[in-house]
Amino acid sequence: MMNFPGWQVDIGLEIHAQLNTASKIFSGSATAFGATPNQQASFIDMGLPGVLPVANGAVFEKAVRFGLGIGAKINRVSKFDRKNYFYPDLPKGYQITQMDEPIVLGGQVTIETEEGEKIIRITRAHLEEDAGKSVHDAYDDATAIDLNRAGTPLLEIVSEPDMKSAADAVAYARKIHQLVTYLDVCDGNMAEGSLRFDANISVRRVNEETLGVRSEIKNLNSFRFLEQAIHFEIERQIQTLESGGSLIQDTRLFDPDRKETRQMRSKETSTDYRYFPEPDLLPVELSDTFIDQIQAGMPELPDEKSSRFQSEYRLTEADARLLANDLTLANYFEAVAQGVTDPKTAANWIKGDLIGKLNETETQISSTPVSPKQLVELIGLIEQDVISGKIAKDIFQALWSKEADSPRAYVEEKGLKQVSDAGALEPLIQTLIDANPKQANDLREGKDKLMGFFVGQVMKQTSGQANPQQVNRILRNLLGL
Repeated sequence: MMNFPGWQVDIGLEIHAQLNTASKIFSGSATAFGATPNQQASFIDMGLPGVLPVANGAVFEKAVRFGLGIGAKINRVSKFDRKNYFYPDLPKGYQITQMDEPIVLGGQVTIETEEGEKIIRITRAHLEEDAGKSVHDAYDDATAIDLNRAGTPLLEIVSEPDMKSAADAVAYARKIHQLVTYLDVCDGNMAEGSLRFDANISVRRVNEETLGVRSEIKNLNSFRFLEQAIHFEIERQIQTLESGGSLIQDTRLFDPDRKETRQMRSKETSTDYRYFPEPDLLPVELSDTFIDQIQAGMPELPDEKSSRFQSEYRLTEADARLLANDLTLANYFEAVAQGVTDPKTAANWIKGDLIGKLNETETQISSTPVSPKQLVELIGLIEQDVISGKIAKDIFQALWSKEADSPRAYVEEKGLKQVSDAGALEPLIQTLIDANPKQANDLREGKDKLMGFFVGQVMKQTSGQANPQQVNRILRNLLGL
């Protein structure tokens, strides 16, 4: 964390969440990612003369669900406005958005920081349509335009400037990502542009009450880029002011290769955009019944799920928070926990072996090759003393690499059953005692750490197939302990 004595930082985020509806906000065009360029752009999306937009009812349900999730006020009446500006990927020359009467007002979320919990206030969340996409690397001497994204429904979530560091901003962005995915509002896929961040950053002297001159960094599409861009911008602004320079309100882009921001344009104001009510769309009025139905269908949210994991499965607060952090991961854990004797064992396997492998291979939990059913079967083999924990880790690797499908069948095929037969283990352990008289005598005299030495030697000689508990019992019996 950077430290600039005498300065304080104010950060607000505008988060654009692409709503996961089947069709666009004002047309019936598909919203699927990856289609051939310009194949999902209708006359309505392009604003051709004579066509009229029709509001997609599904976007209001998504927006209300998010608003309820943050404890916000839901406006019973909301209207759309035109935001006028020229850009090649906006063929209509205007964007339909909500300026004066957004659908969601207020609300808040709680984030975890190094200083403890912090509340971040949300100003508003409003519906709008996305623009197309400019593609700069398709041709050497021209920029291509793909209008498939034009008209895709967005929920723009605007925070108050309550964040005071890049770490705060990333924690808040992660919280919103968690919420929109839990609420099934947005798929949260930042690589596909489903969630994008605009960061508004200003600095001021510690004793100043008025916010400083603000710069906005546009279109950040990863938590890492968000953090890097904010770090650079804070340092740039403070160094400029300390060297006697002045700042202007501007819009900037982040260069991830050079890890720096650069000016895109001076910052426009609402006057520049000539906002006026959208003449082709009537105000939308939501009934109490509509909102009540959405409220009744609200899912269990992350904090509630974490608390339930602690009470129902006896997990620690840290483990419960980790496993409840992602909805897919939480569902995976519950599927395993309900199939094994001890849910804590399920938690240990998931937070250790599974998450470790996911991180190592940069794989999403939704794409894990080890299913909950396979992990339940694997843990069951340990609980039944069929295999040792060491052998289980080897089998987990075989499941991950798809060398095995059924853990039990793999154990039978490879002859990996744990050796618990005292008749087979006792001669081996006696030979080890005879070969290591000093260690055996020290163990008899109370140096208990040497128990691990003997158990390790037995496990080594049996390729990990000896039952460690049985080895421990036989060893103590032979040594008279």
